[in-house]
Amino acid sequence: MGQLKGILLVAAGACSYGVLATFVKMATNDGGHIGNLTLGQFVWGILILFILRLLFGGKAKKAVAPASLKEKGQLLLAGTAMGLTSTFYYLAIQYIPVSVGIILLMQAIWMGILLEAVLERKFPPLIKIMAAAIVLVGTFLATGILGQEESLSLDWRGLAFGLAAASSYTVTLYSSNRVVLRLPNLERSYFMVWGGLIITVLFWNLSLIDNFGWADFASWGLLIAVFGTVLPPILLNEGMPITGTGLGSIIASMEIPVSILFAYVLLNEQVGSLQWLGVGLILAAVFWINWPKKAKA
Repeated sequence: MGQLKGILLVAAGACSYGVLATFVKMATNDGGHIGNLTLGQFVWGILILFILRLLFGGKAKKAVAPASLKEKGQLLLAGTAMGLTSTFYYLAIQYIPVSVGIILLMQAIWMGILLEAVLERKFPPLIKIMAAAIVLVGTFLATGILGQEESLSLDWRGLAFGLAAASSYTVTLYSSNRVVLRLPNLERSYFMVWGGLIITVLFWNLSLIDNFGWADFASWGLLIAVFGTVLPPILLNEGMPITGTGLGSIIASMEIPVSILFAYVLLNEQVGSLQWLGVGLILAAVFWINWPKKAKA
């Protein structure tokens, strides 16, 4: 029963991330500005996490020493990668389909392997190198480069922003598993979201004033905050310790098909058979990297 609970929590967290891009695309199609939406995401995220800390974080905070100024700074810095991920990802899907954007974001799989190898000065195992190669082949298929004429018109700005989002996402994932782990998850998420807000304000600066709209900020911003800033980290942080990293990572990859499915249903984005084959290869690579770890546990 406990394992099933963990699986459901991780799956729910992945699905929350998966629907996010579709909501953002719907918001911008409705006239929303990316800067205003991202600002709303982090402001509402901070407010919700602050309330959750007051309601549920008391016992956990008493069990550990308060965060030092240095630790808060580390979490704020880590949060800037989160803010850049949202900004670049939302910009990417203004130029390319959501189904392509999520595939570009998932380049964090091989980027993470590369980052880990560089920072730890250790050559990655053969299985990870082969899995990274499979991800690249899957990406070639899933972005629709083969077999679809419209894919040839993919906007280079969307591709650039998508890869920038993947780079930021790689840093986010790496730091989330290594920065100030002694603090409760709510506490860590709270300060990281502050970092995301700061970098969002710096990135968009005066355009936030020029393009501010209360209706989008209050409605779409709140919705995006719930599904992009609040639910995923809470659900994943609760579920991952139960499932273990290997199985949890496999389940979390549900984000890819969920994102594509929602884009198909709500945005009428067409996805060909070759693209689904590419998605299957990427999911297979995720499974291959993580399943042996579970088997050894």
